[in-house]
Amino acid sequence: MSIEFGWWAKDPEAGKFQINVAIHGGNITWQRKQGHYNSWEDFPPTEDDWDKLIGEAERRVPRRLISTKQFEDIKRLREK
Repeated sequence: MSIEFGWWAKDPEAGKFQINVAIHGGNITWQRKQGHYNSWEDFPPTEDDWDKLIGEAERRVPRRLISTKQFEDIKRLREK
């Protein structure tokens, strides 16, 4: 299972930044990037970030972009 999710987020202190979540082989990596010329950096997700990820995954299941098994795996990763 290899899935990627991405979206933009705003922080009142840091400003606007891009979030990229990669799920591969039961592992999940959270990265963020602020600005065009900056590198991706790892960051710890908040509860809002997890909610956004679950929401994005939930929207992909009916369109068959991810399977229900993959969706359940994502929810299990949140519990860890």
